[in-house]
Amino acid sequence: MSPRKSPFFELRSGAVDTLLFVVKTTNLEEMRAELNRRFEATPEFFANDTVAIDVRRLAENERVPLAEIAKLLDSVRMRPIGVVADSAQHAWANEAGLPLLDARDPRASKSNGDESEEARSSAKTDTETAAVAAAPEPESAASDAAEPVRIGTSSQTMVVDKPLRSGQRIYAKGDLVVLGMVSNGAEVIAEGNIHIYAPLRGRALAGVHGNHDARIFCTCLEAELISIAGSYRTAENPLPADVHGKPVQIWLEEEKLMIEPLRLT
Repeated sequence: MSPRKSPFFELRSGAVDTLLFVVKTTNLEEMRAELNRRFEATPEFFANDTVAIDVRRLAENERVPLAEIAKLLDSVRMRPIGVVADSAQHAWANEAGLPLLDARDPRASKSNGDESEEARSSAKTDTETAAVAAAPEPESAASDAAEPVRIGTSSQTMVVDKPLRSGQRIYAKGDLVVLGMVSNGAEVIAEGNIHIYAPLRGRALAGVHGNHDARIFCTCLEAELISIAGSYRTAENPLPADVHGKPVQIWLEEEKLMIEPLRLT
């Protein structure tokens, strides 16, 4: 039998999207404090997601302890799979024992290969997307709940037509449309936009996996937490009167959440 036709396994080339953890400082304590601050309110946000440590932003004479960074990421349940580095960094990057990976930012250039001003700006985000060899992404799913939720999907859009109770969690690989209330303790997560045609009292996380162009739309904003591409705001920071309990749209501008009333009439 040809060794290439084994009935037991196959080795095939492939590429999937994963997150880039872009290192911009050599101060490990500051990095740890910021990472804990960002994810303490959303412990499930990137749980079990694969991530590559990107050190290309560091200056030529700067180095970081990659093994320590890998442990730090593992402490918030992210799974380091390798290092993205410039050729001049390969010697010390290899010392951590993590594989060196090639990566690209899909927004970094136009179709003709010329880098635009917008793309250069996009490349400065804290969490970017890399095409690397990695494990498959998890399937979209709703967590177990006391009452089943009927879900319809079409062209990467998921539609939920019942209210979500505390403890229920919905994940959509594209856009998510919710036609009922998202109660306190419930969570809706989407890789694309989120539309909620009812009160939002739980958590809404749009643009996960680094989609900075995603938006959240809802008809009554009373959320415990809102987040786009990792930038979040919790109920501990009270909403202004002109958006609290009102129809709004939420988007990201230079890593800052912008909330604007929706005029529906």
